[in-house]
Amino acid sequence: MKKLLILMIVLTTGFGVYAQKENKNAAIITFDKSVVDDKGNIAYDYGTIYQNSDGKCEFKFTNTGKEPLVLSKVRSSCGCTVPSWPRKPILPGKSESIKVKYDTKRLGTIHKSISIYSNASNSPQIARIKGKIIVPETNTLPEKNFSKGASPSADNK
Repeated sequence: MKKLLILMIVLTTGFGVYAQKENKNAAIITFDKSVVDDKGNIAYDYGTIYQNSDGKCEFKFTNTGKEPLVLSKVRSSCGCTVPSWPRKPILPGKSESIKVKYDTKRLGTIHKSISIYSNASNSPQIARIKGKIIVPETNTLPEKNFSKGASPSADNK
């Protein structure tokens, strides 16, 4: 009896999966060529940047499907990378972007990922950011602005 029950569950599940068809009208998220590397990965390279500099980047995309695209969840691999994304549906043919802010206080190499979940037929998508953060150069000392009548020796007293 158990074997018959298990067989029926397996067959029912198998037919259910077989019966599901891919929605040919579904939304499709297509990222702009400027954020797709030569291997087809969605990526942004900061290059080498200074500590505490602007850590913002943007992943532009278009809904190339036939139904509205809804981004349900966009998550980063750590708290130092904060994504923001459009909460409203993106109509077919329309473009939007996912903005990412990386906290550049930390020194060293950057290798983070952003997982993008949506109703698109090609969901989920993974975007990556990379780069290197270095200490700002301090080879030059700031110039002092001496007011009228003041001299450098007066500044040292």
